[in-house]
Amino acid sequence: MKHFALATTLVILFHQQSFHVLVEAGDGFVRTRGIHFLLNGSPYYTNGFNAYWLMYVASDPSQRFKVSAAFREATSHGLTVARTWAFSDGGYRPLQYSPGSYNEQMFKGLDFVVSEARRYGIKLILSFVNNYDSFGGKKQYVNWARSRGQYLTSDDDFFRSPVVKGYYKNHVKTVLNRYNSFTGIHYKDDPTIMAWELMNEPRCTSDPSGRTIQGWITEMASFVKSIDRNHLLEAGLEGFYGQSTPQRKRFNPSLNVGTDFIANNQIPGIDFATVHCYPDQWLSNSNDQYQLSFLNNWLSAHFLDAQYVLRKPILVAEFGKSWKDPGYSTYKRDQIFKSVYYKIYSSAKRGGIAGGALFWQLLTRGMESFQDGYGIMLGQSSSTANIIAQQSHKLRNIQRWNRARANRRNRGRGRGIGN
Repeated sequence: MKHFALATTLVILFHQQSFHVLVEAGDGFVRTRGIHFLLNGSPYYTNGFNAYWLMYVASDPSQRFKVSAAFREATSHGLTVARTWAFSDGGYRPLQYSPGSYNEQMFKGLDFVVSEARRYGIKLILSFVNNYDSFGGKKQYVNWARSRGQYLTSDDDFFRSPVVKGYYKNHVKTVLNRYNSFTGIHYKDDPTIMAWELMNEPRCTSDPSGRTIQGWITEMASFVKSIDRNHLLEAGLEGFYGQSTPQRKRFNPSLNVGTDFIANNQIPGIDFATVHCYPDQWLSNSNDQYQLSFLNNWLSAHFLDAQYVLRKPILVAEFGKSWKDPGYSTYKRDQIFKSVYYKIYSSAKRGGIAGGALFWQLLTRGMESFQDGYGIMLGQSSSTANIIAQQSHKLRNIQRWNRARANRRNRGRGRGIGN
């Protein structure tokens, strides 16, 4: 009887455990396991885009059709992830017009973006604050603290001041707990959101040792995870190597901004690494061939380190080439896209760590005023749009192959259990 009872208990436990895994695997949240992203239990590879303007445009109901058009065009090209801002601090049409005080109309714009992404099957990466002055950024936070009597000498005090950190945490908490007026789902419970980003391209040039940024990411990652364990979290890094790996600094452009690709991404709570690629900006005085060579070496180094040192997946979260560059041609832009996409596809094909790439930036008709030189309109047929669609198709094939292989493996296990 004891043996029978034990066997019965094990069967019950097995079924409970299996049910838990199935529920977790099928809930629509993107997760990580080892070096891979997973969606509903299968390896997940994505081709995506940046569109920082989504909330801003959607805050005007008469302009929301542009958000819908962008998502529709993205979906028709196989794009499945969009990275955008969940911030607009102070200034013109802000989301947060003073610490803890919010513009409901702007928040409803973000609600619409999330609901529309859900409708088109697009996952979102939402960033909490900007390193730069546009849309407020760390400068606005520091100025708010100064206006309330804090003596702060640098915009980098964003990372040090307890008062400023309190403002930031309040914003994070407000966004995570936001009840979406369109979907009726709190952001922290919505699988439409793939991941949160602590900051767009954090930099702390006043402390090149990297200790300030390391401490800030550690504190804020822990804070986000204390509220929301459903979603992935990334730091927003460009990928510059720092003090923890001096031998890797040779891959950097000549920039020292107080971040550390290895140390920052090893922090508990940071689920995956990011890297940005702008050889046209970082190496503006060099020729196109040198810039392409840099890009290939840059990505190779980061993919290797993500796989063997960090043991976490990596996303190329920004890349592009501006038509404002001297000597620009569509052919040269296409070379950049092909190089990045080839690196992603090669890694994915062999089961590596590269989860995908998000180009900067997607625009749609009537958005010429948002053009920064990098904008791509998928509604206008171009060789670049074709390259984007081809990459999406190739990654989808890898996902189908992986799912088929997993299903075969699971059926084999099922037959083994039955014997």
